[in-house]
Amino acid sequence: MKHILLMNGPDNKGLIYNVTHVLYNHNQNIISQDEYVSPSKQFFMRTEFEGEGDPEKIINDLYSTLPTGINLRLNPKKKKDIVVFVTKEHDCLGELLIRYAFDELDATIQAVISNYNTLQPLVSKFGIPFHFISHEHKTRNEHEEAILRTLDIYKPEYLVLAKYMRVLTTDFVQHYPHRIVNIHHSFLPAFIGANPYRQAYERGVKIIGATAHFVNDNLDEGPIIAQDVKEVDHRLTAIDMATLGKDTEKSVLSKALKLVFNDRVFIHGNRTVIL
Repeated sequence: MKHILLMNGPDNKGLIYNVTHVLYNHNQNIISQDEYVSPSKQFFMRTEFEGEGDPEKIINDLYSTLPTGINLRLNPKKKKDIVVFVTKEHDCLGELLIRYAFDELDATIQAVISNYNTLQPLVSKFGIPFHFISHEHKTRNEHEEAILRTLDIYKPEYLVLAKYMRVLTTDFVQHYPHRIVNIHHSFLPAFIGANPYRQAYERGVKIIGATAHFVNDNLDEGPIIAQDVKEVDHRLTAIDMATLGKDTEKSVLSKALKLVFNDRVFIHGNRTVIL
């Protein structure tokens, strides 16, 4: 069975040797390995290996061998279970559904949740459960409690906000720390919040972009996973910019999810390290 070991902590001599030595003793074959030491002397390493063995014993031996302060995560290499959140826009959702249908997503879409029923016909074509949970006549907490009850059915590993146009509360985010990925139609940190293309147009920018990031307690300020831009000029209206930006949003979200689902992303403070 294949596993992915993620390790980070203060840099020290012999870290790579100690990890590879433990894996060798457990008769594991290392397939790939990548490491990085930050300017602040923080060490990051991703090791993919395969072989028969007890993951719990491997982790225990690693912790007993490595210096204190080292963090370890050992994940089986498998598709992640996800639930996708949407509102009314179909572009990013459609991209995810097609990739899922052709086994290119590295994840299993367990369900789609929306505060409108606009996209139910699209989702039903792929045989995926669609949950329409209206926010109308509910407080924000009541709405999120209804969503959490639905999520309890699936117990997903990650939530993907594919143009979900509602701000999640701190209480909700705490249920899925560092496990909610959002696509924002702006090259953050510029133009956070609503209507970023209108903001960009009014500012007269020469590039527009998209940013995929983890969701935290601050609006559109979570650790950034992937970004891209397109050049624009004064001839484009805000609507033109929004139309042009859709392809960028789709590609950035897909790239970010591939990195996350393949356990290549470390979160360190409010930054990411990608190996």
